[in-house]
Amino acid sequence: MKLKQGLLGLLLLAGVVAFGARQAQAHPHVFITASSQVIYAPDGSMTGVRHAWTFDDMFSTYALQGVETKVKGVFSREELAPLAQTNVESLKEFAFFTFARADGKKEKFLEPVDYFLEHRDGALTLHFTLPLKTPVKPKLLALEVFDPAYFIDFKFADKDPIRLVGAPASCQMKFQRPNDGTAATAQKLNEENFASGDNSNYGAMFANKITVECP
Repeated sequence: MKLKQGLLGLLLLAGVVAFGARQAQAHPHVFITASSQVIYAPDGSMTGVRHAWTFDDMFSTYALQGVETKVKGVFSREELAPLAQTNVESLKEFAFFTFARADGKKEKFLEPVDYFLEHRDGALTLHFTLPLKTPVKPKLLALEVFDPAYFIDFKFADKDPIRLVGAPASCQMKFQRPNDGTAATAQKLNEENFASGDNSNYGAMFANKITVECP
């Protein structure tokens, strides 16, 4: 299969690693620094999630290869638009690495909207919004952001990693980063574990967990 430029190539490769080549090492190859907003409507229903994902310098450099610009080294939003579209289209196959449950029920997202790529300080940041298929008013909302194959590592920003936008005043948010000890556990898993298929959701050990309680 001919890989397209940018995230499409990455995500297709991630699929190979996740489902076809279990001999891959138990560590990520791409690193994302993330921040997210949980969006609410005026009636108090949760309507979607807005992400900003900043890719590591190495991947950003790779993704920008072949992108034509008017000014060398300067990438405008318009010039990056085709790559942004490729990125969000590729993410669909992987459920946008975003998983939601409302009062224990799994929720689905629609196609991303308001998406664009930004280039700053040598790094690419993908901005996009995931609308919920059906807005919900759960007492307990649970969101997780992670790559099941652990090909991509999601680290949320140290400052303002998660924000509630328009949420009722009574809602309380908690954010749990992956446990520090899981990295050591990952290194101990050998190739045979991955070949057996038992670790198809291995990346869940490194999930960033967001819970919102609205009494």
